[in-house]
Amino acid sequence: MGISKALPSPPCFLPPPLLLLLALPLSALLAALCPAFTSAADLYGLVYKGCATQAFPGGSQQAALSALASALTTQSTSSKFYKTTVSAAGGQPSLFGLFQCRGDLSVSDCAACVGRLPTMWDRLCGGAVAGRVQLNGCYGLYEISGFPQVSGTKMLYKVCGGSGGGDGFEEKRDTAFANLESVMASGSGGGFYATSFGDVYVMAQCEGDLSVADCAECVTEAVQKAEVECGGAASGQMYLDKCYLTYAYYRNGVPHGGIGIGGGGGGGGGGGPGTGQPTGKTVAIVVGGAAGVGFVVICVLFARSLYKKKDGEWRILMWWEGSRLLMAAVVPQVVRLLQKFRILLE
Repeated sequence: MGISKALPSPPCFLPPPLLLLLALPLSALLAALCPAFTSAADLYGLVYKGCATQAFPGGSQQAALSALASALTTQSTSSKFYKTTVSAAGGQPSLFGLFQCRGDLSVSDCAACVGRLPTMWDRLCGGAVAGRVQLNGCYGLYEISGFPQVSGTKMLYKVCGGSGGGDGFEEKRDTAFANLESVMASGSGGGFYATSFGDVYVMAQCEGDLSVADCAECVTEAVQKAEVECGGAASGQMYLDKCYLTYAYYRNGVPHGGIGIGGGGGGGGGGGPGTGQPTGKTVAIVVGGAAGVGFVVICVLFARSLYKKKDGEWRILMWWEGSRLLMAAVVPQVVRLLQKFRILLE
C-alpha cells in the first residue's frame, strides 16, 4: 500500500480578470491622493528670482541677514504678510525684508513656504545686497538700506502659455478681468481675489499694505500687460513689483478651488491659527487609506469565495455572476468615497 501524500496548499492566486477588478478601488484611491501631494509640493516651486549684481563686502551682513530671516520665518506662523528692518553691527547699513503668501493659503502652509525662502536666498543670490525669490505660494525679498527702488507697476517677470483657448476665450477672459478689476477697485477683496467666467480662471493679489487705490491701479496695469504681452495665449502670469495676476483656460471647466498656482502676496496680512485645513487633510488621508484597504480586503474575501479546491486545483465557480456582483457592489461605493475624499483634500 502506497503512502498517500498530502497535496501542498495551493498558492493564493487569483486570475488576471479578478486581479484587475481588485486593482480598481486601490488605483482610484491612489489617483485621488496624488493631486493632494502634488499641490503641496507645487506651493514651493520656484517661479523666478531677482538678485542684485553687488555683493556684501566680505560677508559683512550675514549676521543681519540671518536675523532678518529668523524674524520673517517666526512671523509667518501667525501672519501672511510681514515686513521689518534689522540693524547691522559695526555701523553697516541695515537690512529691510518682507514676505507675502498667497491669500488663499492657510497660515501653516504659508509658514512652510516662507521657511524655504532664506535657504533659497543664499543658494540663488549668494550674498547679493538684495534678492527676491518668488515661489508659487509665497515670495520674500531682502535689500540693503538705500537700495534703488522701482515703480510699483514695473513688470518683473511674465509667463505666457500657448494658444488653444477655445471659442470665445478672449471675451470670457476679458469678462473675468473686468470682474476682477471691479472687486479690487472696491477694496472688498482685501487685496486678493480669484474668480472665473465660464472655463477661464483669474486671480490677482496686491502687496499686503498697499492702499485700495494703488492696488486697483497695479491690477489694472497687470491686466493691460497680460492682454498686450500674452495676446490670445490660453494662460499667463504677470508679476509686477507690487502685485501679480494669473489666468488660465480649462478645457473641461475650472476645477474646484481654482488652479492654486502662481504668485505670492498676502492680501490683508495676518490670520488665525492655520491648523484646520492640514488637520482635515490628514483625517481625509487616514480615513481614505483605511477605506481603500477595507475595500481591497472585502474584494479578496469575496473573490476567494468564488473558488473551490478540486483535485489540487483551484477552479472558478459562477465567474460571470460573481464578477458582475463584485463590480456592482464595489465601484459605486468607491466613486462616492472619492467624491467626498477629494472635497476634503481641496
